[in-house]
Parts: sequence; structure tokens; C-alpha cells
Amino acid sequence: MAVSGGPDSMAMLLLAHAAIPGAFEVATVDHGLRAQAADECALVVAACEARGIACATLKVQVSGGNLQQQARAARYAALGQWAAQRGLAAIATAHHADDQAETLLMRLNRGSGVAGLAGVREYVWMAGLDVPVIRPLLQFRRAELATVIEAAGIEVAHDPSNAADRFDRVRIRKALADADWIDPLAMARSAAFLAEADEALETITNRAVRDYLTKTGDGAELVPPPDRAIALRVIERIITGMGGSPRGSDVARLHDRLERGEGGNIGGVLATTEDGLWIFRPEPPRRTG
Repeated sequence: MAVSGGPDSMAMLLLAHAAIPGAFEVATVDHGLRAQAADECALVVAACEARGIACATLKVQVSGGNLQQQARAARYAALGQWAAQRGLAAIATAHHADDQAETLLMRLNRGSGVAGLAGVREYVWMAGLDVPVIRPLLQFRRAELATVIEAAGIEVAHDPSNAADRFDRVRIRKALADADWIDPLAMARSAAFLAEADEALETITNRAVRDYLTKTGDGAELVPPPDRAIALRVIERIITGMGGSPRGSDVARLHDRLERGEGGNIGGVLATTEDGLWIFRPEPPRRTG
């Protein structure tokens, strides 16, 4: 179980201790990005010691660039290694219905497809992890978890970034707070339905890869799949398999160019049309000098 010391994850700790005492362990991650991080980890350790719960503090280093994204990647990598070493069955995080609603609105605002609109998955295998990640609180509201903390009377940490308007999620969170006609639980159910649709599309995509795709040395040849949604997923798989990290909007634009008989490139992968096939090759190195 991943516990940051914030109210949501501390509520998850208390609920798990009441429901399955002795059946879980806790890890808290120190990213080293704020002076208060060590104290917040110590808060989690103290809460666990008071209840006889095994707890580990994991220290990670975060490289430059998108700090939130890099911190997330470092956190999950550390949690995955810890869970594997401890022989644990899964990693639980404290994402709840309000988080899900925020995620859904953020991705709608960015024009995400079905996979993105599925939001935070209740059960997911993340790349590089040997155990799944589970989110047991997706049917809980943030306010419900707050009442758990209030009833227990325990100290929790508050991350100042959760109130910083420079982050899209914070602005959406504040907008949702003023929109009492929006039901986050209903939005969470919609995200779950979209996750089911995404799984069905993945099954069809697997068949399309088998039927339409041919590997050619360091590249690939693709018979254009008849369904656009499936074609987009196959193209994304090809580019990812060749070392790229494509964004959905870029894949869509490339697909449309290929349909017009044109070409393009994404993330070091060059795509062209030849004799009715879509050809994918590593982009040649650029000449210098």
C-alpha cells in the first residue's frame, strides 16, 4: 500500500487496518523535492508503528523536466521494486471518485480517446512493474475519506501543490467544487464503462496486429485496417515498439496523412505508403556539417 501522509492515503491506511489487519504492508516515498518530505514520511511511519503495520520509507531521485511526471515514474518504479522484494500481491493507491472526475475532465479537455477517458483504472498492470496497481477507493468521495481522518483524530500532511492554480488538476478541482450538479460517482462509473470498452478494443487490436502487420527487419509493413479506431491503436503499437512515445493526436494526424497517400514521422519513426501498404522504418539520422 502506497501512503504519502496526505488525508486520502492515510484514510486508506485506517480503512485497511480496520478491514484486513495484518494482511498488508505500507511504503511511503520521499521524492526529496520539498523540505517537508522527510517529516511527511515520518508521519506515515509513526501511524504504522502505532498500529503494528510494517512500513518502509523509499527514497528516490527525480531528474529534470516535467517534475510531476518524473516524480510519478520514480515513485511507481520504487514501489514496484519494494512490492516485488516483499512478495506482495499488489500496490494499492488512494485514488478516489473525485480524482477520477478530475482526470476525466482533464482528458476531455485535451481531446483524449477511449483509452485516456477510461481514467484511473481500478486494476492495471503498469509497464515495468511485476505486480498490478489497484485503486480500492474509486467508489469513495474525498469528503467521505475526510470524515475517516476526522473520526480517528490523526495528523495528516497537506501538499501545498494541491492548492497551486498553475496545475490543471487544481483548477479543475476548484471548478468541480462550485458545480454541485456534477456527480463524481456517476463520472467514475462512466470511466469504468469506458475502461471496459477500451479492453474490448484492445482485443480487436490484437487480432488486427496478427492479421495486418508484418515485421520487416527493423521496421514494419501494415495493411491498412478497415476501422480507424483500430488502425490508430496498431500505429501507436508500431511506433512504441520502435522506441517512440507517440501522443494520440500525433498518431491521428499521421493516420490521416497515410490515408491520403502521404507520409510523416513521429518520435524517430518514418511512415510512408507503398503499393497499398503503410511502411514504418526508423528515421534516417540527420546529416550534420
